Amino acid sequence: MIEEINKVLGVLKKGGIILYPTDTVWGIGCDATNADAIDKIYALKRRQESKALICLVSDFKMLNQYVEEVPEVAYDILKYAAKPTTIVYDQPIRVAENVVADDNTLGIRVCKEAFCNKLIRKLKRPLVSTSANVSGQPSPKSFQQISPEILEGVDYVVNLHQHKKNSSPSAIIKLSQDGKVKIIRK
Repeated sequence: MIEEINKVLGVLKKGGIILYPTDTVWGIGCDATNADAIDKIYALKRRQESKALICLVSDFKMLNQYVEEVPEVAYDILKYAAKPTTIVYDQPIRVAENVVADDNTLGIRVCKEAFCNKLIRKLKRPLVSTSANVSGQPSPKSFQQISPEILEGVDYVVNLHQHKKNSSPSAIIKLSQDGKVKIIRK
């Protein structure tokens, strides 16, 4: 795994985009602080830039480095969540502008899956994560269902867990600083 992480880090540090296994589905990713790499993802997915992407962080400490103010309830939600949970936060900071939604929010998930977590820790920055499909197409249920267009459009395909079945996408909850909680996807 360490050798694979080092290969991926090389690609990410050069502004490349990767296809990689996450704690939920196979994702297309890049360094969340690199606007040019994020543009490549939007182009590959043929996705409107008004549709926000999410980011993965390694732990609560990293989460706090990229959100102006994390609401206290977020820690309890994440601690007790039965499945991977993405929380949409107000006022993200220190990420590329084109990864932030028009309403100045950003979905972030603390990723516990071993490969992703180690990769993010070594990168020392959040990793963009979006499903491995062209916008409007169904999300692939396994690596084998990823379209040739996506496979050929990334700079590197992670050579791990390609035979593992995907789990379902994460739950998504929006937490506003005014205390409002909205469930976007269960």
